[in-house]
Amino acid sequence: MMNRRMFAGSVAALSASALLAQRASAATAPRASITTAPTVRNVVLVHGLFADGSSWGKVIPILQRAGLNVSAVQNPLSSFDDDVAATRRVLALQDGPTVLVAHSYGGMVISEAGTDPKVAALVYVAARAPDAGEDYGALARRYPTPPASAGIRWGLDGYGELSEQAFLRDFAGDLDPAEARAYWAVQGRMARATPAAKTTVAAWRSRPSWYAVSTQDRTIDTDLQRYMAARMHANTIELPSSHVSLLSHPQEVAMLILDAAGAADR
Repeated sequence: MMNRRMFAGSVAALSASALLAQRASAATAPRASITTAPTVRNVVLVHGLFADGSSWGKVIPILQRAGLNVSAVQNPLSSFDDDVAATRRVLALQDGPTVLVAHSYGGMVISEAGTDPKVAALVYVAARAPDAGEDYGALARRYPTPPASAGIRWGLDGYGELSEQAFLRDFAGDLDPAEARAYWAVQGRMARATPAAKTTVAAWRSRPSWYAVSTQDRTIDTDLQRYMAARMHANTIELPSSHVSLLSHPQEVAMLILDAAGAADR
């Protein structure tokens, strides 16, 4: 298993120019470097609120170059149950052990779906990680209210999205504004009840887990992320990132997933 010191050394070894190239274009990203070949060959990626599967577009090529079979779920966001069902359908297509990865609200989905026998490890990226039956909203209220919360706009149809200003400032604040605006345009609209649901299980209690904390997050409080990571005894890294580290730090996020893939069945 790649420990935190080895992981930090790997990340430090990446040149600044390579990181800039990755952030500018996934097509020119440097080849991922890991100490051993992955032993779990499948990865399923689950997006969160205010996003869709394209939010993994920079991470996917890195994982594919490392030899992994990668699938991204398209959550309908019409209900928590619908999102869990969508993830289970993709898991059913996998041909063996799988690393299940989530960003943001997607952490609730993998906490519910992650007890699937195919799931060998869980990776949370600035993600919710509720316990079974826990009121995530009540847990979050123990911490400062993140600024992005004020930017949710609800339509007459009962579906909501994040305003452009909040998206650029509070959700994806470390992306170039033009890039962030493109992701704002493809965000999924969520039903009002979707983020308020409760999980019935906590898969992280029975699966090895990894967590990437975003230290400049304005969508989920950083200390709340640290609390959830510590509670699950996750292999944890911290990134100087907005909520969307999967877009602003794709190399580091991909390496965390590769760590989980290489260590999950040892």
